Amino acid sequence: MSIRRLPLPLLLTACIALSACQRAAEDTTPPVETVEVASPEEGGAVSSAPVDVEAVPALPVAGPDTGAVDWSMVMTLPDATASVSCELDYANAGDGDALTAFDQDALRAAMAPCAERGVFRLRFKGRVTEDFTRLMRRLAVVADDLSINKRVLDIDSSGGMVEEAIRAGDVIAETRWTIWVREGAVCHSSCVFLLAGGDTRLIGGRVGIHRIIRMSSSASTRAELNRELRAVYGRVRDYLERNGAAVAVADLMMAVPNRSLRILTPDELKLYGLDGVNPAQDDLDRLRLMRKCGQDFVARRDAYARAFDTTCSAPDRDVEQMAACGLELRGKFGFPDAQCPTESPLSEFDLVGALTAAAGNASRLRILGVPDREPRPAARQAAPVRATPVAAPAAVSAESRAASAPADEGDAAPADEEAEAPVP
Repeated sequence: MSIRRLPLPLLLTACIALSACQRAAEDTTPPVETVEVASPEEGGAVSSAPVDVEAVPALPVAGPDTGAVDWSMVMTLPDATASVSCELDYANAGDGDALTAFDQDALRAAMAPCAERGVFRLRFKGRVTEDFTRLMRRLAVVADDLSINKRVLDIDSSGGMVEEAIRAGDVIAETRWTIWVREGAVCHSSCVFLLAGGDTRLIGGRVGIHRIIRMSSSASTRAELNRELRAVYGRVRDYLERNGAAVAVADLMMAVPNRSLRILTPDELKLYGLDGVNPAQDDLDRLRLMRKCGQDFVARRDAYARAFDTTCSAPDRDVEQMAACGLELRGKFGFPDAQCPTESPLSEFDLVGALTAAAGNASRLRILGVPDREPRPAARQAAPVRATPVAAPAAVSAESRAASAPADEGDAAPADEEAEAPVP
């Protein structure tokens, strides 16, 4: 009997049952999480750098701005804390010694104990500012001098300046860092751009995005503000593209009010190229490893990665179990490789056997290895959420700070009047 010939009561019953089934299927999808934030001026992704609005339709492609280190400049971290540790096991060993001076001699003294193992971890808590970018540049130079090629940025940041996050992200990309957002930590607003720059990203905490706040704007209409934001988002898209992240992140940011944060799900982080191995860097590493270790090594490495994903990386396993599984699994693929031991998967365990304990506090971290540093070109080409209130991060770019000094920021419209928006 066709559905058209069913008696009306039966037809209604069938429709209700079908609707219930559809709802049940939909209920399996996690809800989109949007969280309220405090005053947007106190956090988020803030942009106030000068833009050429007339050039928006044909915005020129900008290369990475990594700059040179100016050791003569005195720097401080007044609203942030940073510490250096030679241990990856933060659960048992803590976060190392706090950095109180940032000149070359002081940083060298802090990092010298890490030279023997060839691994160091920077624990950073605070906003993304000019000083953060300077710190990343200085640490990379000292790490090069000490031949410390495995570098971990263990970050907890609610955001900061958009332009500075892009500059810092390019420094991170060019100097080969793994980035952790461990459990209990956040990476909100412009901090998300730092994830795009990392060679490997291990996410155990929360990552959130929203619109960019345009500070010191001269716009008086929505159309004028939109033209300014298009210029800023053009820079953001170019940055994401050259670092192997999805430009869709920029589009998604545009739709989230600056008083809220859209918390990205694990699936979304992978979809947008913000978790796990950086796809752009993976392409470069494939070519490098082909030349250095041979085609067979690369084939085994790829096969191992696939096997790890299907065998070890399961939602019902904690990180310690996944790490143990991965270490056992790699022997089946001939790792660690006799010719290229430091390039082998999970090679950081061969240098420092503490990552398992560290990762024990971050059940969603994905153990994919800390990539080795090697020179490379200046530029690289390239599920719903819930809602809960959080304090908005202060995302202010270096250019923004220059363009909108404290006096300018004080002139900004109140949060409830401003159309500008913070960024992840």
